[in-house]
Amino acid sequence: MRKDNSEFKTAFLSEAGTFINNKDYFAFTELDDMACWVIAHGLDSDREVESAEMAVKSILGNFMNNPTMSRMRIKKYIQEAHRLLQDESRRVRLKASLLMVVTDYSKMIWAVAGNTRLYHFRNGRLNFKSKDQSLAQMMADEEKIPEDEIEEHEERNNLLNYMGKPHDFEPFVSKKYQLIDGDVMVLCTSGLWEGVSGIEMLDAMEEVKEPSELVDILEDVLLSKQKKIVNNYTAVAIFVNKTYQEDPTKKIRVIKRISLALLLLALVGGGAIVYKIQNTKKKAEAVASMFEHEKNGDIFVQDGDYAKALKEYSEARNAAIKIKDKIHAQLLGKKQRITQLITDGDASFKEGDYAKAVSKYEKAQKEMQGRKDFNMKELEEKIHKSQSFIQVLNLKKDGDMKFERQDYQGAKNTYQTARKAAIAVSFANGEKEIKAKLDEVEEKISNLEKEKKQLDGEKLEKKGDKSYSSQDFEKAIESYTMAQEVYQEIDMLEKVLSIERKIMKAEEKLNPIPKAGLAGSDATPNGQALNNDMGEADAVPNKAGGIK
Repeated sequence: MRKDNSEFKTAFLSEAGTFINNKDYFAFTELDDMACWVIAHGLDSDREVESAEMAVKSILGNFMNNPTMSRMRIKKYIQEAHRLLQDESRRVRLKASLLMVVTDYSKMIWAVAGNTRLYHFRNGRLNFKSKDQSLAQMMADEEKIPEDEIEEHEERNNLLNYMGKPHDFEPFVSKKYQLIDGDVMVLCTSGLWEGVSGIEMLDAMEEVKEPSELVDILEDVLLSKQKKIVNNYTAVAIFVNKTYQEDPTKKIRVIKRISLALLLLALVGGGAIVYKIQNTKKKAEAVASMFEHEKNGDIFVQDGDYAKALKEYSEARNAAIKIKDKIHAQLLGKKQRITQLITDGDASFKEGDYAKAVSKYEKAQKEMQGRKDFNMKELEEKIHKSQSFIQVLNLKKDGDMKFERQDYQGAKNTYQTARKAAIAVSFANGEKEIKAKLDEVEEKISNLEKEKKQLDGEKLEKKGDKSYSSQDFEKAIESYTMAQEVYQEIDMLEKVLSIERKIMKAEEKLNPIPKAGLAGSDATPNGQALNNDMGEADAVPNKAGGIK
């Protein structure tokens, strides 16, 4: 058994980073004659179905039932997992990026769908790393960006191929690669390689003797960057301490069998013709698919649906690459880049990041110069609208600063200008926010005015109290009346009633009411005559009953 005559040691860790859920999944098996490691990262938002786990378990289950080093069968296992994700895509489209490594303890094969990576180290250096199936990798292959910029490029997660893709799924399956004693393999999801470079992995290996130590150091390096957002990350370290040594006599027997098979194929001959016909047919279908997708993309561009256009151009370009049509691949790549920039701009605009939207639109505008297959006027309108929204937000920001300085009238004027500008450019959300700010500042101004009038009323009331104390009741009533009017204006009803009582009291002092004993009598107590209204004396009876 090969396993007993070799030594492969595996260690791994998988964490959610700064997120609640971990969409990564890893599993492996070491059988008597073969071993298989599968690592995946879920790309969808489904919280009930774990696409990465589903894909890994499907592939590993098929491998355990029928272990193989056949590239065709490995590809078949991946395609079955891919179809499983498609079949289970009920709420959302299930998607995953996946890497599979298979070994017979002597050689290995790796397969990639997406941007989950394999790093291979040998003799103290990075021997190679697997290639991503992303737009950034394609740009590096075309020498438009350096290879070492992929890790930080904005298109690194713009995948051209992935598990669950609607059409033309084409995973990469490598040829057999010879392993030697001392080889080290690191399998990781994008959450790790975005933060830990190949050089940093190499440096980490100088300090370790066990794979568990290596994955711990890789995690320390990642977290030491202290990024605000840390994506899900998984790291797997495989130490090939000893490989299985092939029997040379068996290799000779295999070569003889292959030679005999080739001789029989040459005698039959017809098999090659059939293959050629089938290959020509596939190529014709790919060409037709390429033109069909490009045509669909052009239609979506004219309709202004750039997200769907991007998808069609991506499919068309993949078909061009498949048939090795470099000219169409380049032309479609240009269309794909323009639509990607506009799509990203639209996404930023929707999120309210208008400055970023302008940046994307202007890049697309530059790429579109001299082209007639894109609507330049529509793009200019997008740029103008985004810039107008930025101006509105700048006005609002200016109003906010005045509000903070308690310049409420200045803030009000600025908010009114901003609101008019928002309405003019149909910035509904901005207008809504600014109106709320206007309501807030007007409430502040109203409260200040009320406080001022209250102070005025209190001054008048105190003035009235002072006049009352000095028995100048007329002035007291005048001051109280003015204070009462102020209190009425600011709806201070308790104060209005309190002042009313003070006015009544002052009026009583100013115009006192005669005592009850004197009311209605013209006689004095001793019976003396009183002058009447005409100046004549009224006669009053004396004690004897006569008229005096």
